[in-house]
Amino acid sequence: MEQLQTKLFEAATRNSITSLQQLLIDDPLILERALVNRFNETPLHVAAMLGHVNFAREIIRLQPKLVNELNSHLSSPLHLAAAKGHVGVVKALLSVDNQACLARDRNELLPLHLAAAKGHVEAMKLLLEARPEATMVRACGGESILHLCVKSYQLEALKLIVKSVRNVGVLINSRNNDGNTILHLAVAEKQVEAVKYLVSVGAVDVDAKNEDGLTAMDVLTGSRRDVRDPEIVYLLKHGDKPAKMKAKKNSWDGLLKQHAIWLDKEKQTLMVVASLIAAMTFQVGVNPPDGLWKNHHIPLNATDPIDPDVPDPSKYITADYSTKFYLWNTVAFISSLSIILLLTSGLPIRRRFFMWILMVIIWVAISAAAGSYICVIVYLREIEGGQAFEVADPQVYTLLVWIGLMFLLLVGHTIRLIVRGLKKLRNGVAKCTRSLC
Repeated sequence: MEQLQTKLFEAATRNSITSLQQLLIDDPLILERALVNRFNETPLHVAAMLGHVNFAREIIRLQPKLVNELNSHLSSPLHLAAAKGHVGVVKALLSVDNQACLARDRNELLPLHLAAAKGHVEAMKLLLEARPEATMVRACGGESILHLCVKSYQLEALKLIVKSVRNVGVLINSRNNDGNTILHLAVAEKQVEAVKYLVSVGAVDVDAKNEDGLTAMDVLTGSRRDVRDPEIVYLLKHGDKPAKMKAKKNSWDGLLKQHAIWLDKEKQTLMVVASLIAAMTFQVGVNPPDGLWKNHHIPLNATDPIDPDVPDPSKYITADYSTKFYLWNTVAFISSLSIILLLTSGLPIRRRFFMWILMVIIWVAISAAAGSYICVIVYLREIEGGQAFEVADPQVYTLLVWIGLMFLLLVGHTIRLIVRGLKKLRNGVAKCTRSLC
């Protein structure tokens, strides 16, 4: 007989239904003996622990009473299947008798407690559907199933239980024998996500005290220091929803701060550039380049004689270039002074449009300074050689590059302004349409 019983356990271990059927032929009462003999475990315990669904179903079909048999640890096959998360075996066992859901093992734990402690959510769903009242059964030490979830760091199991019970406030604020709620335990273990979820439920009592008269905040204060402590403190004081609002506010404040930093940098840059242009144009204006105040004889041709009775044409040339030079230089000087005046006037320049105006003025100042330089270069070229500039000259290349750069800047900023204007116009039309609807 003992040899047949050994073969029966071997068949359960191998998940061999064929061996089970052969053993039943050899001894039709072999499963009956498993009920009366005090073995450490029954073949159904072995099949449930190993997750052998087909073998477990065959055993249950042949001898349903084995479902409620307990081993030496007072564990039923359902305890073992739930602890291992074998959903198929759990479903097969519950189809016979769901009373096993309320059976306690040697540690006073239900199958639901074991599944929750291991985080087997799918097995928990089957157990909760069979016996929902199991959520209110206390384990050893007066701990609820939520205490077990927090102690085992099983957040998903915790969420499932909270969503499954009706009176969540009673269960979520229940205390163990030390008076600790699940919030006390979560804070003590620095479980930020669990604390965040609990305070978001709304039914949790943040000011609940344990047997030592300590709240969750007191437990945090007396625990070891951790980088997550500030976040837990905020959650305990303000909850999850205000934290999100604060994050949004901080994000907006960050954007405003970045915009202010950008404006300050732009203003500083404009002030430096405007000061340099003002100093340069002032110096050139009161001390113009050599030659603009002098008269030079510039013959029309190399063979033209100098006629003392004919007025010197260099006078007209000098006057012409002097006028152009001072015109460009004055524009650059006044533009740079305008930038300095606006930046030092104390006006609240906080918008991109005003910064765009200042940028346009500085472009005018720089372009005018370049114009005055080109005017002097052209004049000196003519009085020295009397030859006009050609396309192959480097000065012409430089001028063309400058004109191209200014054109690109003008086109780019114009397109940008047009796009921004169209976006604002479209948003305005959309708002009007919604208001009319």
